[in-house]
Amino acid sequence: MKSEDSVLAALAGYVDTLSFVALFGLFTAHVTGNFVLIGAGIAGFGQGVFLKLMAFPAFIAGVAVSSVLARRQQFAGPLYVASSLYSLQAVLLLAFCVSGIEIGRAVDANSWPTVLCGMAGAAAMGVQNAHGRLVPRASVPNTVMTGNVTQLILDAVDLLSPHIQADLKAAARVRLLKMTPAVIAFGAGAAGGAFGYRVAAFWALLLPFAVLAALAVFARHAHRAASVSTTAHR
Repeated sequence: MKSEDSVLAALAGYVDTLSFVALFGLFTAHVTGNFVLIGAGIAGFGQGVFLKLMAFPAFIAGVAVSSVLARRQQFAGPLYVASSLYSLQAVLLLAFCVSGIEIGRAVDANSWPTVLCGMAGAAAMGVQNAHGRLVPRASVPNTVMTGNVTQLILDAVDLLSPHIQADLKAAARVRLLKMTPAVIAFGAGAAGGAFGYRVAAFWALLLPFAVLAALAVFARHAHRAASVSTTAHR
């Protein structure tokens, strides 16, 4: 699907922002951002240090399970692996949603129900972070935008410079057109996640769950179609 990276970028922005506003500043997709918040918490600014610490093993578990699953299914083809990873992420995101609904509007950052809720979200986004590295396809990073924005600025400068060779400008233009939609989608998703939580609390996570379920079904159908086509040409 041509717009897959933009869809995933919007999903990452949505979930990351929702978890940030709902769970005391917890990052689930941009998990290394929690280092800053842990440092601030230790110094007495903010709260939820234990919650943010526990996000790391959950994120690692999501990446590790994704790796094992992808390696075991690699001979089935990339579309089959993609479907499995989408399904795994959807299940974890549903667990994030259900556990969030159970705790309601969280008031204790370090209670176990709140911590387990955050861990489910971090594990789900660990799967998405691993997905782009485990499934071979032309893609751009869709969970953290810092690198994309940096590259966009570099490419924009190259395009505006009169001293850059034509072939380098052409390459910069291709990257610019490829990365810009993902950056915009991430920003739109972030706004959507904040408004979604304001309107529907953790129920708002049913939207990205539905998106992932649809992507899983789409990838599985594409895999079956490709298998039938390969068989027919033998």
